[in-house]
Amino acid sequence: MKKQRTWKEYRAIDLALMALMLAVFEYLIINAANFWFPDQLYTVSLAAAVTSIVYMRWGAWGGIHAVEAGAIYCLFAGGSPKQYVIYCAGNLLSMAALFLLKAAGKERVRTGNLALVFPLLVQLLMHAGRAALAAALRAGGGSVLGFFTTDSLSYLFTFVIIWIARKLDGVYEDQKHYLLRVNAEEE
Repeated sequence: MKKQRTWKEYRAIDLALMALMLAVFEYLIINAANFWFPDQLYTVSLAAAVTSIVYMRWGAWGGIHAVEAGAIYCLFAGGSPKQYVIYCAGNLLSMAALFLLKAAGKERVRTGNLALVFPLLVQLLMHAGRAALAAALRAGGGSVLGFFTTDSLSYLFTFVIIWIARKLDGVYEDQKHYLLRVNAEEE
């Protein structure tokens, strides 16, 4: 007889796979940028895209991935302790986007016009959180504005990734809803 996974096991595996995927892709992006474009002012990150997907799938558990994205960036970009605080804690402001999911409902956000607004809000809140912490820690005025300008390409990448994820069955969907839907289809 085949052993079925519990809900907690399924969630833990899914969260771990998303964390691994985020780590690998952020590592590749940072190293590629440092190798091919070392003097470029702009950066690209999948932090908001992956975090948005996890927020949609698991809710507040996505906060883990928001912090992870900041830590990975600082680790591979050679960040200072102050930068770890700015990126890790600053990314947590993106959890405020969960109020939109709660107010509008995950399914309505996923299938409606808010589907592509939600991840851009997550990205904006990450930038705002970093900028606010940088200002609070007196990181300098230019660096505060830099959180919004240097990472502007990430908005485009986030938009495209979520646009694609919406088309894939179950990827950009609350997992309880997804599993119940798949189970109902099988019966």
